[in-house]
Amino acid sequence: MNKETEGFSHHISQQFNAELEEIRTQLLEMGGLVEKQINDAVSALVSGDSELAEKVRDSDQAVNQMELQIDEECLRILARRQPAASDLRLVMSINKIIVDLERIGDEASKIAKRALQLVDEGQSPRGYVECRHIGAHVRKMVQDSLDAFARLDSDQAYAVAREDKIVDQEYKTAMRELVTFMMEDPRSIGRVLNVLWVLRSLERVGDHARNIAEQVIYLVIGRDVRYQGLKQIEATLQDDGGKGSQA
Repeated sequence: MNKETEGFSHHISQQFNAELEEIRTQLLEMGGLVEKQINDAVSALVSGDSELAEKVRDSDQAVNQMELQIDEECLRILARRQPAASDLRLVMSINKIIVDLERIGDEASKIAKRALQLVDEGQSPRGYVECRHIGAHVRKMVQDSLDAFARLDSDQAYAVAREDKIVDQEYKTAMRELVTFMMEDPRSIGRVLNVLWVLRSLERVGDHARNIAEQVIYLVIGRDVRYQGLKQIEATLQDDGGKGSQA
């Protein structure tokens, strides 16, 4: 661990150290679960696996419980420890990141629901390649945003924000192609619409991954970059002394 990250882990109270490390660990566990939800939801859709889709929907309750548990622990730390500076940023960032993780879980559950509908109605004639591709892309974004959190790496967080713009373009392209296909084959509209809703959920997962990345940047440099464009974020990081630095 270098000097840049010492401020997040060294305290007079070893108990406080343990409490902070525990909520970090719990967040990463929650992140691992929602990563698996996204992967399994897309797999269930593409393979028509209703059992796997049901498992994804069932696991959503576990994600919700993890959010409540971590949120309660963050509030307890704020009330009892009254953290300041970097420790306060850590607790506040975790408190916001778990909200985005819970919403990613919600989107995975929605995808699983659409997968079940397509099992009942028959597979869509188009859209599975796009779902598989964008699904893999946004799952990697979630993974990278969590890795950036674990490593306190604003470089990696900024890279996730850049990827969100690419996902948005992939989503728009896929939407145009599928709408054109529906116009040419009206009999497919119902099934293709289910795929369009899946793609919409995946695009939102990318948005939530970017939100997590923005919280990592705030955690590392103490600057709020929400609602900023990529050029503004890059300028903010450079003004702070270069991407990867910590205030």
